[in-house]
Amino acid sequence: MPATVHNKGPLVGIKVLDFSRILSGPYASMVLADLGADVIKIEPIEKGDETRNFPPFVEGMSHYYIALNRSKKSVAVDLKSTEGLKIARDLAAQSDIVVENFRPGVMERLGLGYETLKIENPSLIYCSITGFGKNSPHASKPAFDIVAQALSGVMSVNCEPGQAPNRLGLPLGDMAGSIYSIFGILAALHDRHRSGRGQLVEIAMLDSLIAMQGYLSQIYFVTGESPKPVGTQHPSIVPYGSFPTSDGHVIVACLTERFWHNFARCLDRPDLIEDPRFALYEARLKNRAELEPLILHRMASESTAFWLDRLTAFDVPNAPILSIGEALEQDHVAAHGLIETVTHPKIGSLRMVRGPILFDGQGPSPASPPSLLGEDTYEILSELLGFTRQQIDDLKERAVIL
Repeated sequence: MPATVHNKGPLVGIKVLDFSRILSGPYASMVLADLGADVIKIEPIEKGDETRNFPPFVEGMSHYYIALNRSKKSVAVDLKSTEGLKIARDLAAQSDIVVENFRPGVMERLGLGYETLKIENPSLIYCSITGFGKNSPHASKPAFDIVAQALSGVMSVNCEPGQAPNRLGLPLGDMAGSIYSIFGILAALHDRHRSGRGQLVEIAMLDSLIAMQGYLSQIYFVTGESPKPVGTQHPSIVPYGSFPTSDGHVIVACLTERFWHNFARCLDRPDLIEDPRFALYEARLKNRAELEPLILHRMASESTAFWLDRLTAFDVPNAPILSIGEALEQDHVAAHGLIETVTHPKIGSLRMVRGPILFDGQGPSPASPPSLLGEDTYEILSELLGFTRQQIDDLKERAVIL
């Protein structure tokens, strides 16, 4: 068989200088790396990105850092030193994109703000991810995922009725900022092809999560009332959600009338289709308290395996509720090649989730493992900035670089 030819990605040749840490920035720069960009991660010389110290560890490497920093090169430098700052500025002058996620004003105080860097590099796209944005009354406050979730309103509906609000299992407060920053960066890249100029892209985590409310915000605008928590159920579609079986739970999602009719027949209750209380969306929503006990009683009489087979046979959208491990080991993941194994210099074989985007049927090129702190400093300084071995050794001795 011929060797597989990997698509290096549409961003091949694009250089990204990444000052970000923890999650909201690193996830964005990792996706850019998946898309083919060359990403240089700037880290503090003392301990690096804070997530390098988050347990659990494998051979001293944090699971958290591994998850968010594949296919990047690590340069450890003291940005508070004159020489370290010059290294960062010189790298920025050669970059297409800068990503940072400090509080407003931090990069400006370091001498690395957009207005400073664009003097040497007018085509630079500079992405700043903050918790709240510089004009927010919360601008100076620290922002983490759970803070954004709480202020966005999403926690208030992420629970069963009558239960305490709960944090989303996914760190969506952080990731919403990451996802919208990628949108902004790619749009700015497209605009640069037309205009030749770079620009400042600003993303607030809270803004991004509020923008993801979707129909929840519109329920409030239309009714004047905030949506109430409904657990796994849907605020306006019935039946939809998790239903207990004799030995577990099954997800059912009747988003259309056709699926509702199929589900009623699956339950051996075709009479429900013509029942005026349940015939249409609005009627089922109004009479949810009467319909759901009928469904619960029937589904509790059989096993999860029985219902998964029967629901599929009747073409009703359904799913088991998998653990993270079960989800990663399922046939779908294997068929799509979503897990790859890389070789790490300390860990050895390391499994990681791949990027999901396909171009002409191909996913991203094989990933490189997350770098050790400062592992690529010599390569970057010598190849991109022309430093000699003696110059690099001197900088190391004086703790300017690692």
